[in-house]
Amino acid sequence: MIACLAGSLLISAQAQAGSIDVLLQNIPLLESKRQNDKLTAIDAIANSDATDKKQWLEALLAGQLYRQKSDDQAVYAERSGSRLAISSVLTGESLGLVKKRKLRKFKINNKLRSHLSSVLASLDLKSTDVATRKAAVVRLMGASDGPTLQQLTTLLETEQDPAIIEAASTTLSINQLSSADASEVNTAIEQLGQSLYPAARTALNRLQQNTTDPAQQKLVAQALRNIERQVSWYGKLEIVFFGISLGSILVMCAIGLAITFGVMGVINMAHGELMMLGAYTTYFVQTLLPNYIEYSLLIAVPAAFLVAGSVGVLIERFVIRHLYGRPLETLLATFGISLLLQQAVRTLVSPQNVAVENPQWMSGTLDINPVFSLTYNRLFIVAFCFIVFFALLLLMRRSRFGLKLRAVSQNRQMARAMGIHSSRIDALTFGLGAGVAGIAGVALSQVGNVGPNLGQGYIIDSFLVVVFGGVGNLWGTLIGGMSLGIGNKLLEPTVGAVMAKILMLVFIILFIQKRPRGLFPQRGRAAES
Repeated sequence: MIACLAGSLLISAQAQAGSIDVLLQNIPLLESKRQNDKLTAIDAIANSDATDKKQWLEALLAGQLYRQKSDDQAVYAERSGSRLAISSVLTGESLGLVKKRKLRKFKINNKLRSHLSSVLASLDLKSTDVATRKAAVVRLMGASDGPTLQQLTTLLETEQDPAIIEAASTTLSINQLSSADASEVNTAIEQLGQSLYPAARTALNRLQQNTTDPAQQKLVAQALRNIERQVSWYGKLEIVFFGISLGSILVMCAIGLAITFGVMGVINMAHGELMMLGAYTTYFVQTLLPNYIEYSLLIAVPAAFLVAGSVGVLIERFVIRHLYGRPLETLLATFGISLLLQQAVRTLVSPQNVAVENPQWMSGTLDINPVFSLTYNRLFIVAFCFIVFFALLLLMRRSRFGLKLRAVSQNRQMARAMGIHSSRIDALTFGLGAGVAGIAGVALSQVGNVGPNLGQGYIIDSFLVVVFGGVGNLWGTLIGGMSLGIGNKLLEPTVGAVMAKILMLVFIILFIQKRPRGLFPQRGRAAES
C-alpha cells in the first residue's frame, strides 16, 4: 500500500513538473517584443495538457504574471499597499511582499487581451459546468475566426442545454450573414429574428445599412420588428414583476397594521418605526455574528419579531390601553412614540444609515433570457411575503388565539360576555401586528437603506393599502397591496414616479367615495359602528 501511495505521489509530481515545463518553455516567447511570438506562446499553452494552463492564462490576462529579476522564477503578483504580494507559480507558496522594481511583468496589448479572452472562452467550452459553458459561448459571440466557429459547431453536436444551443446558434448565424450564398443569409436572418441577444440585433442593423437587396432589407426589417416586439413584451413582464415585488413590500408593511387597526381600531403612527426596529435588528445580528452572514436573515426574522413585538406590547400596555375610544389622542400619542423611537436610534446607534449586507444566496439575478432577468432579493421577498401571509392566515383561522381575535374584532361586547379576556387579546394582537412589522423591516433591509427615517417612507402607503383592501381583512390587504404595487409600476414609465403616486392616491380617494369600507369590508356588528 505504501508503495502504491509513493508511486501515486511520484506520478503526481512528474505530471506537475511536466505541466510547469510547458510554461517555462514558452516564457522566452512571452517576454519577446514581437506580438506573433506571444500569440504563439499563448496558443501553445492553451493547446498543451498542462493542468494549470487556464490559471496561467487568466493571470496573464489580468496582468498578474511576473518573473523575479533575481532568479527568473515565475510568480503571481497582486498589489498590497505600495508593494506586491507574490506567490510561486510552481508550488503556489507565498513568497511575501516585494517592491515592483524587483519583478518583470509579462506585458500584453489589446489585441493579445482579445485573443486571450477567446482562448479562455474556448477552454471553458469543454467544462462540465453548464453555467461555465454558457458564459464561454456568450463571450465568443463576436468571434469570427475559423477555429472558434469550428469549436462551436462541434459543441452543438453534443450539447443538450437549450440556452447554450441558442447562444451558439446565434453566433454561427451572425457569421453566416457574411456568406456569399443569399439563401444562407436569408436563413440566418430568420434565425436571428428569434434571438434576443444584443449581438443579433447589432448584426441585423449592420446588415440593414449595408445590403442593397430589397428582399433582404424587407426580411431584416421584419426580423428586427419581431425582436422589438419580444423585447417590448418582456419589458412589460419585467414591470409587472417589479410591481409584484413592490406590492409584496407594501403587503408586508401593511399586514401588521391591518391586524391592529382592524381589531382594535387604533391608528398606530409608530408602525413605521416598528419596521425600523426590525431592520436594525438585522443590522445588529450581522454585527454580532460577522462570520454567519449567510444565516443572518434566518436568525434576524425571529429576533426582529420578538424585538418589535415586545415593544408593541409595551406600547399597548403603557399608552394605548388608556386611550381606547379617543382616536385623535391615540394618533397623537403614537406619533409621539414614533419620534421617540427615531431619536433613540439616532442617539444610541447613529443618525446616519447603517450597512446591512445581502447574503450570497440573495445576490445576483435569475436570467430567464438575454433581456429578462429577475433579481434574487426581490424573488425571495415575494416568496417571504406569501409565507408570512399564509402563516398569519393559518394563525387567524386555525388557532384558538385567532378565534378569540376574530371574536373581539367582530363583536367586542359579545366576546367579553363569552369570557374572552379582551384586554389581553388587545395586547397580544398589538404585539402580533408589531412583530409582523419587525419582520417587514427585515425584508426592507435587503432592498433599501436602513436608517432612522426608514419607516416614514412606508407608513402612508401602509394605511392606503389597509383602507383600500378593507380594514382588518388579510385577503383585502394582499389584493390591495398587490394592486397598488402593480398599478404604480405600470404608470411610472408613462407619467413618472411622482405622478404615478399622485394618480394612485386620487384613485383610492375616488374608490373610497364609492366603497367606504374597502374591497373586503369587515363583517359583524362592530363593523356597523
